[in-house]
Parts: sequence; structure tokens; C-alpha cells
Amino acid sequence: MLSKYENKNQNKSELEKNVMFVTTIYDTFEALEETLGKLKLERPLFLTYIAKMAFADEVFKLAEDDKEIHLRPKKTKEKSPIQTLH
Repeated sequence: MLSKYENKNQNKSELEKNVMFVTTIYDTFEALEETLGKLKLERPLFLTYIAKMAFADEVFKLAEDDKEIHLRPKKTKEKSPIQTLH
């Protein structure tokens, strides 16, 4: 039987693997969007965008339901387009 500490570390390791996997999938969507945009293939680009958003929505929905995952906004130096309009 695993100790409480070992079990927690195992869960953390599993979570880190899942985060890396999700990040890889999302980065693949980004690269595909970039390539399709450069090739000016609008319909496949649109479909890829929709698929990426659906994937992200599902991931965030699952993450919000999981008490072990704490979502926080990514800090960036860039202002959002909404902030620059005011």
C-alpha cells in the first residue's frame, strides 16, 4: 500500500504528464492553424479553429470539476485588444 505522500506524488506526476500531453495537442492545433493560414486555406483553417476551441473548452470543463487542478490566468506583458480600445 502506498503512503499518503507517495500517493500524492504519483497523482502529481500523472497530472504533470496529462498537462504536458494537453499542451502538446494544443500546440499542434496552433501549428496547424499557422500553416493553413499561410496556405490561405480558409475552410480547413476555420474547422481547425473550431476543433481547437472545442478541445480547450472540454479541457477547461474537466479541470474546473477537478479539485486538484487550480486554474489561473497566464501573466503576459501584452495588453488585450479590449484594454487597448479604451
